[in-house]
Amino acid sequence: MNRRNFFKLTGTCTGGLLMVPDFLYNYALQNISGNGNNCIVFIQLSGGNDGLNTYIPYQNELYYKLRPSVGVNKNDIIAGTNGMGFHPKLRGLADIQQKGDLTVIQNVGYPEPNRSHFRSQEIWQTATASSAYGQDGWLGRFLDHHYKEHHPVGGINFDNIDNLALKGTNPNALTLQNPTRLKTYGKPVNTKLSDNPQLDFVRKIAGSVVDGADALEAALNKAMPSAIPYPKTKLAKNLAWMGQLIRGGLNSKIYYTSLSGFDTHGNQKSEHANRLEDVNDAVYAFYNDMKTANKLQDVTIVIFSEFGRRVQDNGNGTDHGTAAPMFIIGGKNNGKIIGTNPDLLNLDSNGDLHYKIDFRSVYASLLKDKFSFDATKIGITNAALKGVF
Repeated sequence: MNRRNFFKLTGTCTGGLLMVPDFLYNYALQNISGNGNNCIVFIQLSGGNDGLNTYIPYQNELYYKLRPSVGVNKNDIIAGTNGMGFHPKLRGLADIQQKGDLTVIQNVGYPEPNRSHFRSQEIWQTATASSAYGQDGWLGRFLDHHYKEHHPVGGINFDNIDNLALKGTNPNALTLQNPTRLKTYGKPVNTKLSDNPQLDFVRKIAGSVVDGADALEAALNKAMPSAIPYPKTKLAKNLAWMGQLIRGGLNSKIYYTSLSGFDTHGNQKSEHANRLEDVNDAVYAFYNDMKTANKLQDVTIVIFSEFGRRVQDNGNGTDHGTAAPMFIIGGKNNGKIIGTNPDLLNLDSNGDLHYKIDFRSVYASLLKDKFSFDATKIGITNAALKGVF
């Protein structure tokens, strides 16, 4: 059995409950530690978010000509500047931008774009070329370098399945839905490893969960209640857990979660508006939570999707496209609009936007400015995008 299959068996956590046998917990405990207070929160909009209807070129008449069915009314656009403005459901994000805490990076994508959800997400999660296939995620590789030994809570993924982006040589991340339901056994620890490296690997995962549960419990107990109410949605709940762990001093470097429902081939106007409202309300609560707790300077929020949508609508929605905006909130970002407005006149042969900024240059900027880390060490050779921080 290979390591990938072991991951499927253990899964670190699924549904917040440990899924491995008791004997795997007989592994040495080690102290939880970390350097610095900076962390990055990734919010993945799964399904291919329509960037043109999120941050909208409302002063470009081609937008309305190509989108007679799904175009957002010009009078409804908010926080307009330089021909671009936010969807009316994004009032919270617009407010964050007005306060100077949100950077918009326009036309983000990659060469030879792939319009398959699974494959494009894999490219974003591994940070490899569209023709290459990586076994480990870019954040997993970073955590392998960042910690000298495996660190159970280096990354926290709020989901019911593991995320390839956080997969590395060492189990430096946990996947869970509810940190209070992480199961531990409190049995004596056997520090002796076997002669079977695969079994040792699974024991290391098991030991990570034991250590991680202790660290999570300590952070949850330490955190004071949030002064900011969160909406009663799944995304908001995940961000509320993150906020509590951050306020409790967990000191994980990476937090990750996702929201599905952005594959808007049909009924887009209402469906997309609902999903954007979910994002806006959850992120705005988390932003205010971190700001009230005086943590916003240490917490960087990154919102992205695996691709954008086709420029011309299909009569009731939009099909898979290419480039789209990324949003950076907090972390002492410069609050700029980076990149040129979408060029709706110069499209590729499929009728899609040409990307202008490679997403890996954004990754390089995040690693450089948040962790003083050289992205080339994990195979990202793109120069760091300037002007974000």
